[in-house]
Amino acid sequence: MQQGRAERRLAAILAADVVGYSRLMGVDEEGTLRQLKLLRKELVDPKIIEHRGRIVKTTGDGVLVEFASVVDAVRCAVDVQRGMAERNAVMPQEKRIEFRVGINLGDIIIDGDDIFGDGVNIAARLEALAEPGGICVNRVVRDQVRDKLDIAFEDLGEQQVKNIARPVHVYRIQPEHWSSKLTAAGAVSEASKPVLVLPDKPSIAVLPFQDMSGDADQEYFADGVVEEIITALSRMRWLFVIARNSSFTYKGHAVDVKQVGRELGVRYVVEGSVRKAANRVRITGQLIDASTGAHLWADRFDGGLEDIFDLQDQVTASVVGAIATKLEQAEIERAKRKPTESLDAYDYYLRGMASAHQWTEEGVSEALRLFYKAIELDPDFAEAYGMAAWCYVPRKANWWMGDPVQEIAEAERLARRAVDLGADNAVALAGGGYALAFVVHDLDSGAAFIDQALALNPNLALAWHCSGWVKAFLGEPEAAIKQLTHTMRLSPLDPLGFRAQGGIAFAHFLAGRYDEASLWAERALRQRPTFLPAIRDLAAADALAGRLFEAQKTMAHLRQLAPSLRVTNVKDWVPFRRPEDLARLEDGLRKAGLPE
Repeated sequence: MQQGRAERRLAAILAADVVGYSRLMGVDEEGTLRQLKLLRKELVDPKIIEHRGRIVKTTGDGVLVEFASVVDAVRCAVDVQRGMAERNAVMPQEKRIEFRVGINLGDIIIDGDDIFGDGVNIAARLEALAEPGGICVNRVVRDQVRDKLDIAFEDLGEQQVKNIARPVHVYRIQPEHWSSKLTAAGAVSEASKPVLVLPDKPSIAVLPFQDMSGDADQEYFADGVVEEIITALSRMRWLFVIARNSSFTYKGHAVDVKQVGRELGVRYVVEGSVRKAANRVRITGQLIDASTGAHLWADRFDGGLEDIFDLQDQVTASVVGAIATKLEQAEIERAKRKPTESLDAYDYYLRGMASAHQWTEEGVSEALRLFYKAIELDPDFAEAYGMAAWCYVPRKANWWMGDPVQEIAEAERLARRAVDLGADNAVALAGGGYALAFVVHDLDSGAAFIDQALALNPNLALAWHCSGWVKAFLGEPEAAIKQLTHTMRLSPLDPLGFRAQGGIAFAHFLAGRYDEASLWAERALRQRPTFLPAIRDLAAADALAGRLFEAQKTMAHLRQLAPSLRVTNVKDWVPFRRPEDLARLEDGLRKAGLPE
């Protein structure tokens, strides 16, 4: 046997590094290191494991990975770049981290756990040729995967690279599905929106119906019709239904249903229109298979205004019937629940919901006034009570209460009435339950009613959101993160998504993961800079992580928005089951500079 012969093998080598690492470190050394650590933990390392790669070595800004399969290597690279684009879409330009990736299939030399040779060197040179957020491969990689993966390649021709004798034929993987560029207006480009995996059951999104009345003041009515159809579909346990807030991000835009299907992660899309004239209503609808663009069903429904609930039921039944030919009648009947017998009360309720979705002090106050009008017209309107009680949640969360004692008592009155009247109404139970938990600090009752809401409607994003926050209050941060993550899947484009992101930050904080808490709080604040819970948790997390300068800066912002906040009244603001959770938050805020 010959001695000293080097061990060799054929392998796919992935080389990646951070674009502009020195610049990022110069701008914010601690923040950059924190982000890189979290990226490794949450995205890069899990994807390498998922695709059966082996991390050979890492540097401060780079990683070298070996794969037995070139298909696995390319899949891993695409998944990582897609995940990076999704994260960067909500990051300020100066804080974005982008990778360059190069992949080579070639012969390597094995030396213990390390690898050497031209196979490694070429991967590194390909990485250097890639654009920020891009992937470059050589010809053999392209040839191996072109018929196995649905990926487009751009031919960059032969390139002479350092320390390699022969030119390398380079291909760029076209980044249609992970580009992190933003439009000039600052919105996420179509290419940068994440592609979501389809659920394991029929999935559907109902887009805003076009208002054909010609009166902008009547748009709330068309929106309300769609919201009721979404609610009815949500009660079907075998469906996965996208929440209203994400569906309505397409309002007023011409859409490509295939793109909508990819962005929302659904198989089916419903479009339509509503025309309200005098006392007559016409609803048109069509169901489209988003994967093919094929129309599966289209119809028109006419009736008097007093028939609006029946017309909504007909649309719902037609959509469901087109998706599944065999349905239990009980499921259909469960969806046909009139929220009220009073059309005037219903009208006020719809106006209230339109105002509540603004999540501003003025919008919430107007919503509360409108819900009270609905209750006045129908004293048994459970959903109106539930949403009226819920209005006190943002009032308390954002420090908008003028008379806390009186408002908390009123929130409890409305919430108790909501859950009494709405034992079979998920919206009433979720809104009332969360008001009891957060505003009144009755965690046990609130959690029970929210669980009841989820049992009735497993697609209600509001209930999942409320459940996540309450789990955190109860001292169950891992369960909280799970619930809030599901909320974001039900509503992936939600303009109010900062509330779920803030909840995840809060849960990480309670679990002692201060770096993760800070990053999630920062995400929430990029979407809504005045969201007090996220400001609070960012200050406390940075303080306990030793980042006192950042914590004090955030605390100054918090005190400007909530000047009467003190360490001694934190317990009145946030309900906690475990004393140690309250103590942790008080300690963090105290170190950040909050007065006693």
